[in-house]
Amino acid sequence: MKTVDNYNFAGKKALIRVDFNVPLDNNFQITDDTRLKATIPTINKILKDGGSVILMSHLGRPKSGPTEEFSLKHLVEYLSETFKTQVKFADDCIGEQARQKAQSLKPGEILLLENLRFYKEEEKGDVEFSKKLAALGDVYVNDAFGTAHRAHASTAVIAQFFKDKVAGYVMQAELDNAKKVLDNAERPFTAIMGGAKISDKILIIERLLDKVDNLIIGGGMSYTFFKALGGNIGNSLLEADKVELAKELIEKAKQKGINLLLPQDSVVADGFKNEAQTKTTDNKNIPDGWMGLDIGEKARQDFIKVIENSKTILWNGPMGVFEMPNFAKGTIAVAEAVVKATEKGAFSLIGGGDSAAAVNNLGFGERVSYVSTGGGALLEYMEGKELPGVKALEV
Repeated sequence: MKTVDNYNFAGKKALIRVDFNVPLDNNFQITDDTRLKATIPTINKILKDGGSVILMSHLGRPKSGPTEEFSLKHLVEYLSETFKTQVKFADDCIGEQARQKAQSLKPGEILLLENLRFYKEEEKGDVEFSKKLAALGDVYVNDAFGTAHRAHASTAVIAQFFKDKVAGYVMQAELDNAKKVLDNAERPFTAIMGGAKISDKILIIERLLDKVDNLIIGGGMSYTFFKALGGNIGNSLLEADKVELAKELIEKAKQKGINLLLPQDSVVADGFKNEAQTKTTDNKNIPDGWMGLDIGEKARQDFIKVIENSKTILWNGPMGVFEMPNFAKGTIAVAEAVVKATEKGAFSLIGGGDSAAAVNNLGFGERVSYVSTGGGALLEYMEGKELPGVKALEV
């Protein structure tokens, strides 16, 4: 796979698929610019070479054509300030204005196209739509790893219309770091899986059972495991149809000699709200009417000990409902342990989604080895699935 480092962009118009799907508040101000920041090195390399940049992305999930809420024009000011140049904007991604602005683009200039998903053809992977997009640039750069698991027009189908296609720095770093964890992990290797549902993580847990020394399970999904062990979990989250699967995973871990850690105790509440009454209970004896919303003190200590003695760490999913301050202690404790292990020389990969948000919100983003912006794409890659956006760059 060619990367931006192997290519000279002088005099070329680079059509870059970026992931600018960032959260905006009611005044259309960016509330988290992590994904925007991640693309800066790729864009700067192209501009430094003497190329020009055409940016294409989606934003949100527009249902029926253009809407103010999901317009990428809200990012123009941020991008103009970041790159110290007036970023041009086309109010369409394949129309006459987009064509003219792309055509007249000079070296060192940046053009941002309107939201790709204003066209249904984007998600359908429409060939004609891809062809129209491709006509705007000379070289295709995919730097949107977070959408690489989708066979959409701009992420996969478009590549066939380019002789020159390269991976941006984000794409390259995501793949390199995932491979490092999957294929070259220094031991002990600990995977921390959290979040609400086992069903979201079955495939990755099964694959990790062939690779890790320790598997820590927290968050809402842990209660299905306790149900499988015959415990009383009160009103805690339960996937009743996954109880047998949880039993199988416990058995597999035992057979493979994996140290499977489930939280001994939980902070339980009598309602799903920050102000609910709370107490700490053993995870096999949660009273009826109470639900586990965070890991307890014993669980925190167990997990910290294992994490701090690890050489490779993969973390995906929070330990509790960390959006509510009263149920964030478990996630914070794990984050601090991952930072401490990293400072002692461990390699730590934070696997996108809520765990990435937690690490960044706590200000730890610079203190772990790598924070993925990949979310679902990283999970699918780690499950062993082929990602259309990656494959398109390899062909």
